[in-house]
Amino acid sequence: MTTLALTGQSTPGGLLLVVAVLLPFAGMLAGLALGGRHAQRVAWVTIAFGFGTVLEIAARLLVSGDALRYLLGGWSPPLGVMLRADGLSVCMMLVVAVVVGAVAIYANGDFGTPSGMSEARAPLAFWLLLLAVWGALNLVFVSADIFTLYVALELLTFAGVPLVSLDGRAETLQAALRYLLYALIGSMLYLLGVFLLYGAHGTLDIALLAARIGAQPLAWTALALMTAGMLAKTALFPLHLWLPPAHAGAPAAASALLSALVIKGSWFVVLRLWVDVFAGIVSGSCAQLLAGLGALAIVCGNVVALRQVRLKLLIAYSTVAQIGYLFLLFPLAVQHESARAVTGGVLQAVSHASAKAAMFLAAGLIYSTLGHDRLADLRGVARALPMTLTAFALAGATLIGLPPSGGFLAKWLLMSAALATGQWWWALVMLVGGLLTSVYVFLVVVRAMEPAAPGWSPQKQVPRYQQLAVLGVATCSFVLGLAVLLPVDVAQIGRTVMPPAGLP
Repeated sequence: MTTLALTGQSTPGGLLLVVAVLLPFAGMLAGLALGGRHAQRVAWVTIAFGFGTVLEIAARLLVSGDALRYLLGGWSPPLGVMLRADGLSVCMMLVVAVVVGAVAIYANGDFGTPSGMSEARAPLAFWLLLLAVWGALNLVFVSADIFTLYVALELLTFAGVPLVSLDGRAETLQAALRYLLYALIGSMLYLLGVFLLYGAHGTLDIALLAARIGAQPLAWTALALMTAGMLAKTALFPLHLWLPPAHAGAPAAASALLSALVIKGSWFVVLRLWVDVFAGIVSGSCAQLLAGLGALAIVCGNVVALRQVRLKLLIAYSTVAQIGYLFLLFPLAVQHESARAVTGGVLQAVSHASAKAAMFLAAGLIYSTLGHDRLADLRGVARALPMTLTAFALAGATLIGLPPSGGFLAKWLLMSAALATGQWWWALVMLVGGLLTSVYVFLVVVRAMEPAAPGWSPQKQVPRYQQLAVLGVATCSFVLGLAVLLPVDVAQIGRTVMPPAGLP
């Protein structure tokens, strides 16, 4: 389905890809060297310049209508390493920049250095890890060879794991160690697959591998190892056991990063492997198995979410369910509706990232206001936090798939591809998942709208800017459905022949 160039020169604007990767890491090192309150200021300057860089990359992509490329050192693959950003990469980089900005605004309230102190451990660690996560994700999205992807994933793991245990509690340390164990096993399996492919084909470049790989046992073994490793990192059912305690136990800003962004890195690698590297050899039965795990995740994750008594655990199990949707695209992508399915899958990832960030940040504000996040006693939230509850409802509408949200357009594309290829059962799974999601979103909103007990007052007045940040990112998830009005399918730029207008 792809038309990736086997060789090529750096394109105008290709150096921006290097800037997008190095700038967050440079900011992290500067923040570490300066320390104290300066780390937060450095993070904000880095975020501002980084956001501008990503916007410029997107503008160059739209103007050129082709992928951006940069040859490190001027050496072409297989001798050198190429950075490459097509439509898929840019879509993911944009949503990461938006979510990082929203989380940074929110985190000013939770991770600002306390007055009277020159430095505090948790704020310093958070701002440095925020930049590290951003840089690692950008590297994942622009990597054009499978070993650079491995390096990026390791950077992402070692930036994400400490976010779980920022508060230093025993239970969060245990959750972080479990997360680390799953992540390292996943990395080992992926690296074994990389070794097999390099030994057989003498290259690690994605485009060159795609041209050389044949339907042989070694290729299937490498695909199985690398996919299994990424499923452990992505927390696809039944490899999800590390996710709920890690995401629910972390501070709200960290939970938003982990659930909205970090797990998308390993999913994006699976997408690259299946639709770029191994596109010529993957079989329908293997893709059906992968989507079957996704269907189980949707059903089981939603059912378990309905049984939770805490809001953050409900949102964490909702993430387990929503991950399943990301894998329904694979049996559709190996059929003739591949472009539609891939676009739908990427739009689902983008919508989920913004919606889930809004949900976890909203849960953090609710916890600060009530002093707890028990679902049975959310009374008074609507009166105390009207913008926050609105944001939660908008994010929930995106997860359900109500129009005109990004979730609606994503599910519409996936369901259309499923029906067009005669795989109607995946459309049924999406409908059932939407109904289950609507139940717990409705329960949370209704309970939050109940009047507070007489004499009740909030334990803490949360800053208005935090509420606006949550509402802003939730609104982004809800209006993503307007992407249908774009003149081109952005996700397919640099990949296939572009349609004349509209989404496929």
